[in-house]
Amino acid sequence: MSTFAVTREAGPGWAAGGIYEQPGVEEHAAFMNALADEGFVLYGGPLAGTEHERVRVLLIIDADAEATIHLRLADDPWVTTQQLVTQSVEPWTILVRTQRPTSLTVTAAP
Repeated sequence: MSTFAVTREAGPGWAAGGIYEQPGVEEHAAFMNALADEGFVLYGGPLAGTEHERVRVLLIIDADAEATIHLRLADDPWVTTQQLVTQSVEPWTILVRTQRPTSLTVTAAP
């Protein structure tokens, strides 16, 4: 598995207001929580207070390929209504964390 940084934002179906004013917020939350429970979504949430307006979201996802991410997120109820669209999916190499990867050593340049 690999780690990906995924950005999503409000699409043409986004209603006026923030996250909690959107139709289907409970269904969307249940869908995202299920992905987190499976370990597919590791972290997720709105950026820079955008939960009160046209939302921008960052997801950190553990998947085997970008195609898998697009396939899984296509089932989000907010995708079918075009409330959310995926803007980018980028592989993410984690170099710093509480437990560093043993196969990689990062040293400062001389």
